[in-house]
Amino acid sequence: MSAPSLVRAASSTGTGVTVGPSPSPTPSSAASVSASLSATDWAALVVEAADVTTTVLERAADADWSRRPDGSDWTARATLDHLALGVLGYAGLLTARPTDRYITLFGSLDPAAPIPHCLEGLRIAAELLAATVRSAPPEARAWHPWGHSDGPGFAAMGIVELLVHGWDLAGAFHLDRQAADRLAAPAVARLFPEAPPGHGGTDTLLWCAGRTALPDLPRRPAGEWRWDGRVR
Repeated sequence: MSAPSLVRAASSTGTGVTVGPSPSPTPSSAASVSASLSATDWAALVVEAADVTTTVLERAADADWSRRPDGSDWTARATLDHLALGVLGYAGLLTARPTDRYITLFGSLDPAAPIPHCLEGLRIAAELLAATVRSAPPEARAWHPWGHSDGPGFAAMGIVELLVHGWDLAGAFHLDRQAADRLAAPAVARLFPEAPPGHGGTDTLLWCAGRTALPDLPRRPAGEWRWDGRVR
């Protein structure tokens, strides 16, 4: 798997998620909440996103992981590899802090490992990213093709990877896809300054990532979206 695949997301054509009754934040309030989070807060959100995603996917442990999520070029199993590569890679970038390139460390899951062990690997990768975010100084910056970023930025990237690809995989296995607004909203505020107001965090994230439409906005074309990791 090449370095650019770290940020390439498989497209999906799901029908939405179950969203609980929570207020829809305005851009200013969401950004304010995101900016107020400490490195420890961001680290905890990464770990929670991994727990949420893997808990759902454990219900498909005995399923056929050679199937492909809707609209994706990857199998479900390959998507797990992408997640491990991405989340661990963000920890590596924040550790090495290159200014113009990706790092040479690549993470992957044992292709012969059972799915529960692979999901454990995702949780390990999330813990490593969380530890790196907690220990990185506020002035730390590292290269990313979608914007040089800091600790909170890389934490938000990990959250997006876990929630969005978790949503892709849950759809492939016909699992219930519950909203995770408390996790999604800070990541959206940090990485998607163009996000539209008036919608729940999960629905907004799925729109930003080209997965679903919103009531007042069509779905973004696959491959034509990206986040902005720059520190603002």
